Amino acid sequence: MNSLMQILPLIELSITSSVICIWVLQKFATNPFPFAVKLFLVLLIGNVLFWPLGLGMELPLVAYVRGVTGDLSIVLTLLLWSSLLPSSQPTPIAFKFAVAILAFCFYPFALGFGMIDPYAWGYGSITFLIAVLVFAVVCALANWTKGAWIIAIAIIAWAAQWHESSNLWDYLLDPFLAIWALISFVGVIYRRRRDKARSGYLFRPG
Repeated sequence: MNSLMQILPLIELSITSSVICIWVLQKFATNPFPFAVKLFLVLLIGNVLFWPLGLGMELPLVAYVRGVTGDLSIVLTLLLWSSLLPSSQPTPIAFKFAVAILAFCFYPFALGFGMIDPYAWGYGSITFLIAVLVFAVVCALANWTKGAWIIAIAIIAWAAQWHESSNLWDYLLDPFLAIWALISFVGVIYRRRRDKARSGYLFRPG
């Protein structure tokens, strides 16, 4: 059982790393990859990362990746995995904004700036759990059911102790998710202002 619990996070991170590689490759491709191609690449890259290749390394590549990144949050993992689906829609800007604001408020206090330690709420605080559930309901009411499912699965994974951490925060938020949300939100704002400026220039009198 213990060996299985050690293998499963490596499989999870292998898939996640494969998805990131596909995302990078897609940026340089002229046309979107078909879903079948994405699935094949996930299996191919995931196997390369998961199985030891020798070359003087005692562990598989993904083990070294995990040594640097740790276990990613379930929320980020599922967002990445779901991005491969043919019906995948862009993540709402409101969610990105909420994650960015949450990270700005969470990490300074969690690192010891101030008298409040929000990280401690993740160890079984009923109030915090209810707040997370309310946020999931808000996602559903805002017609983003995928977000509600992702948060629900993150809570289930926390309850089942899927990762080594027993803190709910580690299943909901991680620095990579926070950085992605911040960069994405700033990018969306920039593009909207750029498009608005171009529209104003095109329709300027004279």
